This record gives sequence, C-alpha cells and structure tokens, in this order.
Amino acid sequence: MTDSVPSDQAASGAGPAGPTDPARWLNLPDVAERLDLSISKIHQMIRDRELLAVRRDGIRRIPIDLVANQTVLKHLPGVLTLMTDAGYDDEATLRWLYEPDDTLSGGTPAATLGGDHAREVKRRAQALGF
Repeated sequence: MTDSVPSDQAASGAGPAGPTDPARWLNLPDVAERLDLSISKIHQMIRDRELLAVRRDGIRRIPIDLVANQTVLKHLPGVLTLMTDAGYDDEATLRWLYEPDDTLSGGTPAATLGGDHAREVKRRAQALGF
C-alpha cells in the first residue's frame, strides 16, 4: 500500500492515478460490505495482493471498478502480482491500470480486466517485467 503519496499528487507529479471521479472509489468498509466479507479479510486481501488500495485524502480506497459485480475481478490478483514482480509500486500499478489504451477493448487495462480480453492485460503486465 502506498502511504507516502499525497492525494493531490502522484509520484510522477501528474496528479493522482486512478479514477478522477470521487464516486468511483470505495473505502475499505464499503468494499467489505460489497463483497460480504469482514474488514480484516479485506486487509488480508490487500496484503496478499488480491486487491489494490491507495490513500486518497488520507483514507485507504479501492477503485470501484476493481470490485465489480460484488466480486474482485478474476484476473486482478494475477496482474497485481505481475506488476509487483516488475517493480511497480501501488501508485504506479494504479496509473498503469487506468492509462488510456486504444488497443484494448475496454479502453484501459482496468476496464478490460472485466471483459473477454482480460488475458491480454495479464500478458501485457507480464511483459513489463522483461
């Protein structure tokens, strides 16, 4: 989890990564309720790289897109592991997930993870390590 990046700037200085609409973020208790899990299980999922949480305005939050349909996106844990192995921190991973990419069916890796081309996102994340 990235604690050191203020909510008004990311590591690159280009603004915070992820959704720009505050309504597109969930705090951890809301994620726990959405997934019907305990808050301690959500913390464990973040530690195990099954979910990605970053601080926004001093509160750990998760983009709502990553917990669509009351479940964690199927390929998200694998992508998070690949990004960590490639040396990306949480902010950089979030920036990559929300970087516009016209060659992906969803327009961004995060949106594509929820569709039929999620394996392409995993393939691209794996290539970042080389």
